[in-house]
Amino acid sequence: MEDLAGIHKRLSFLGIEIRAVHEGVVNTVLVGLRGLVGQLYREDNAHKVRRGQAGRVKQGLAGGGLTYGYAPIAGKSGERVVVEAEAQMIRRIFQEYVDGRTPREIAHDLNKEGVSPPRGRAWNASTINGNLERGAGILQNELYVGRLVWNKVRMVKDPDTGKRLSRPNPKSEWQVADVPHLAIINPELFSAAQKRKEERGRTHPSHQRRPRRMLSGLLRCGSCGAGMATNGRDKSERVRIRCSAATESGTCPDAKTFYLDTVESAVLSGLKAELRAPKVISEYVRTYLEERKRLAIASNAKRQRLEQQLGQLNREIDRLVNAIAKGHGDPSVLGPQSTALDAKRKRISKELQSEPPAPKEVALHPAILKQYEEQLGRLEEALAKGVSAGDGEAAEAIRDLVETVTVFRDPARPGGVTVEITGRLNALLGETAYPNRVKGVWGKMVAGEGLEPPTPGL
Repeated sequence: MEDLAGIHKRLSFLGIEIRAVHEGVVNTVLVGLRGLVGQLYREDNAHKVRRGQAGRVKQGLAGGGLTYGYAPIAGKSGERVVVEAEAQMIRRIFQEYVDGRTPREIAHDLNKEGVSPPRGRAWNASTINGNLERGAGILQNELYVGRLVWNKVRMVKDPDTGKRLSRPNPKSEWQVADVPHLAIINPELFSAAQKRKEERGRTHPSHQRRPRRMLSGLLRCGSCGAGMATNGRDKSERVRIRCSAATESGTCPDAKTFYLDTVESAVLSGLKAELRAPKVISEYVRTYLEERKRLAIASNAKRQRLEQQLGQLNREIDRLVNAIAKGHGDPSVLGPQSTALDAKRKRISKELQSEPPAPKEVALHPAILKQYEEQLGRLEEALAKGVSAGDGEAAEAIRDLVETVTVFRDPARPGGVTVEITGRLNALLGETAYPNRVKGVWGKMVAGEGLEPPTPGL
């Protein structure tokens, strides 16, 4: 209904008639009726398709896509057959999980052995674990014990973007059919896996995760760009960190660990050295402001040019529409011209809307630099005893100043690291110094190498 009415409105604005084969010229009433009939037909057709799928599921036939471990039978729509090679992997996953291995460890081994995943390039923990609400994932798929479950999710279309999105249905709407010939594992093994999942899922509120350290959630692997997480402690209780991609799927080329305190010290020393150098910061800000001014001038010039083109196109389209309405000229000639001009107008309007606003003028605030030093001094004291037991406010201040910390291995020193710090430049310039998670324009600070000026064009 919405689409047809929109087309009619736009064509009417351009003076173009819509003619139906039997009804002749289409008016507002006919558009409304046709739109309503089309919408009802679409909804009725969708209902019939779902009803047909439900009937097939009752007969034990597949009502959707292909599940890992099965293959379609040629010439027999909806029937499946077990793929033994994949079935062996499924039995292995369930058995190893029940034996105490985690989905991460299982996925890591499968990737190392080159086992093809259900989809994508690599196995992940989420492939095995799945989503409890949606009943997804290998460990929760009841088809492996001979129970076909259908209608777990429904697809809806976003009215703004037109994209199809899946939403979980309540379990009361799920439809189940017994298909014992498709069972891959025995019910006892499946039940043991569900019991272990339930035990692992009981997390006490006191154990819920929160940023406990200065760099929680900020660390990135220098080899692959993935996040980094803690990976146990050594005998002296020093915390290790490791690339999450190496832990989850084993796909990172650098699977070695780093000591967290070494990375924290490198970050802290880099920030302290650079932020206490007013000349360096002033030069940094001056370079940034010059680039920002240049971009503002270029942006304003482009915006003015687009606005002039848009105004000229509007005037030309108005003249053509008036000419068609008054009967001056041939509509078969003027109509296509008007349509071409309208397409160009839409393109320019879209380009104009996508133009970012001109950057505001900002200045360096000396008081902010002093505040930085105080926060960093407090953090240095807190770091020795752990941020969670120290000054949480100081740690939060650093987290507000730092966007990401990328960790690289230093080949010149055994166990050494090099860190690249991407900072929140807006706080340094005094634009709301310490708001939580403020987004803005970032600069880069590389510990041990000095403050790197902003790149032109960023």
